Amino acid sequence: MTALAIGRGVGKALGNALLVIVMVYLLWVVVVELVDNPFVAKGPGDVAEFLFTGEDATENRSAVFEQLGVTLRDAAIGFTAGMLAAIVLAGAIVLSRGVESTVMPVAMILRAVPLIAMAPVIVLIFGRGISAVAVMSGIVVLFPALVGIVFGLRSSSKQMHDVVHVYGGSDRDVLLKVSFPAALPSLFAAIRISVPGAITGALIAEWLATGRGIGYAVVSAAGQSKNNEVWALVIVVTVVSLLLYLLAQVLETFVLARYGKDAGRA
Repeated sequence: MTALAIGRGVGKALGNALLVIVMVYLLWVVVVELVDNPFVAKGPGDVAEFLFTGEDATENRSAVFEQLGVTLRDAAIGFTAGMLAAIVLAGAIVLSRGVESTVMPVAMILRAVPLIAMAPVIVLIFGRGISAVAVMSGIVVLFPALVGIVFGLRSSSKQMHDVVHVYGGSDRDVLLKVSFPAALPSLFAAIRISVPGAITGALIAEWLATGRGIGYAVVSAAGQSKNNEVWALVIVVTVVSLLLYLLAQVLETFVLARYGKDAGRA
């Protein structure tokens, strides 16, 4: 039964990913046609030539994927920092209303203020290295993940809370043994949202702070009117974001089929 549920979940995830890719491709073609400026708007053929069939395709591809590697590293740092902070803070919020009244306003302020406005202060405090990437990308991840995880933790069964308390368990035992397992769907929903968010945060950090990766490469190429390179960089990072989202969805299917509330059912 679990294998059947996993198969259905993976098939659904692959179908959704294929649909999104087709929609992005069609939107791309439509935008190019509407702009009707071959110098600025580059279509699929132009990007394919830049990356695969042109004379300098090997060098172009090597440069693009080198920048992509930097961006994926930065996104992983921001994702890890933001998700760990969200999980720890969500647990603290569920255990203490006082923590919630302190943390949530700060989290909302960080979400409301544009990151570009906070960037000079972040760079001043943390420099232009990995710490700045972790902070900027982590801020993008933190708030939506925190809200989703808190909602999931609070959705656990009150009857199960009472059972743990009857057997001498503390509020912390309830959090670890009841609330977190019940929050798995919300946790994975937060992960799916945070994966592209972490990449966006990494791109912003590269542009405003580190001067490396796709975030900086796009701005640099645009400033030099290297429009084929701009479009290739954008398309590559978009496709990778979709693939990582799909990977998170497939991982969610496996984990929930084994450990979720419907584990073992058809």
